[in-house]
Amino acid sequence: MLDDNLKAQLGAYLERIKHPIELIASLDDRPASAEMRTLLQEIAALHPLVSFRADGADARRPSFQITRAGADLGLRFAAIPMGHEFTSLVLALLQAGGHPPKVEADVIEQIESLQGELVFETYMSLTCHNCPDVVQALNLMAVLNPRVRHTAVDGGLFQAEVEARQIMAVPMVFLNGQPFGSGRMELSEILAKVDTGAAAREAARLADAKPFEVLIVGAGPAGAAAAVYASRKGIRTGIVAERFGGQTLDTLGIENYISVPETQGPRFAADLERHVRAYDVELINGQRVESLRPATEPGGYATVRLANGAELQGRSIVIATGARWRAVNVPGEAEYRNKGVAYCPHCDGPLFKGKKVAVIGGGNSGVEAAIDLAGLVEHVTLVEFAEQLKADAVLVRKLRSLANVTVHTNAQTTEIAGDGAKVTGLVFKDRASGATHSVELAGVFVQIGLVPNTEWLRGTVELSKHGEVVVDAKCATSVPGVFAAGDATTVPFKQIVIAAGEGSKAALAAFDHLIRTTPLAA
Repeated sequence: MLDDNLKAQLGAYLERIKHPIELIASLDDRPASAEMRTLLQEIAALHPLVSFRADGADARRPSFQITRAGADLGLRFAAIPMGHEFTSLVLALLQAGGHPPKVEADVIEQIESLQGELVFETYMSLTCHNCPDVVQALNLMAVLNPRVRHTAVDGGLFQAEVEARQIMAVPMVFLNGQPFGSGRMELSEILAKVDTGAAAREAARLADAKPFEVLIVGAGPAGAAAAVYASRKGIRTGIVAERFGGQTLDTLGIENYISVPETQGPRFAADLERHVRAYDVELINGQRVESLRPATEPGGYATVRLANGAELQGRSIVIATGARWRAVNVPGEAEYRNKGVAYCPHCDGPLFKGKKVAVIGGGNSGVEAAIDLAGLVEHVTLVEFAEQLKADAVLVRKLRSLANVTVHTNAQTTEIAGDGAKVTGLVFKDRASGATHSVELAGVFVQIGLVPNTEWLRGTVELSKHGEVVVDAKCATSVPGVFAAGDATTVPFKQIVIAAGEGSKAALAAFDHLIRTTPLAA
């Protein structure tokens, strides 16, 4: 299972464990059980503090528990955690073995104080780049709190469960047998949902925060760059966001960021956060911003209100809230989201193996999605509104070469059909003839671009007809002291490298504004 290079790397990591750990497998006669046995035996052979046995009694087979010798940690994999989940396996081994996790002390205390029995199940796929964050967060909770138990389940290995629970998107998390959440979730988000007093405690803490010279809203490439540049000026800098990394967390491969030949979105997001934390920046993560109240006079403080009721002040504001996947807005889309309607082909594609799916959108993202899916599913129907595909020629040639792909251009999607529980088809209209067509299928992947996250700014700063923040050459908005950068703005070409440059520019413009403005008392 493990090549010599992986064995060497894993062996080096295992030198960090402090306590004996056991790998307890529950196996059956399936080939996957033999693979799991081989993997666990190879891991156990790498370090004397790791042992393996195959007398587990878990009903899910194949599966295995990672626990400390003599203990009963609630940490299980009903999966052969390779691919994107190999890092989850390594972290689970280290944390079970006593290696300290890289989280704040107050977060550890919050996890340890959780009450009640919390039994989590996460359905994931090994090709899902959104799944590891969820798996790793819940694994850590299971290591730190004996009342928390977590099983990571490979949907491809347990198709019957996936069908029975009608899971059509991953990651999908269940708590005590009931749906808990879907999609990427960070540890802070999970804790906010299970620790009902967390929001009030955080709001009380933030109420005592001192005003910032530069307060940045959003923590993608633009926000991170703004934070680094502002902090380097020696001024009090804060950054508030729902999740650090923004859209890069939902990006699989990044190959066009200058000086970084190739990386993956989650790794890039982690590097962004690591870079920001290297400076004197106050990070306020896991918080949603609801409104902006501009300063009432020059030199005054603008106020940002959070969803938890807390308010933060800044002499200057940098808006860097980015964008999100655009919805197609037809009947059935909202109703069947995560029930066959999906936005991440890398994450959810394996759930539709051997089935028929559609991709809406003929740009680069849509055509790339169709190409990727064609290797997994029975058939792909691509529907594009324009008269021709907008993707790069090399992608279009590849798409046209695939026998199990049908392309419909000049076609308007009018409905995503379903049976009340899941997607069953797609309806589209030929814009030339007016004829309506219906295609039976199991999944629809929407890939039609982005919409800026600026609803909270309506009536405060000038927005374009597309909802983008209107900025000038120095990233200034229509409100003095308020700047904006990245995909939320009117700056063309939504690219990571452009967003980072604009974020840097916005921070420099904010500093220039501060040194030319006499400060007033907060």
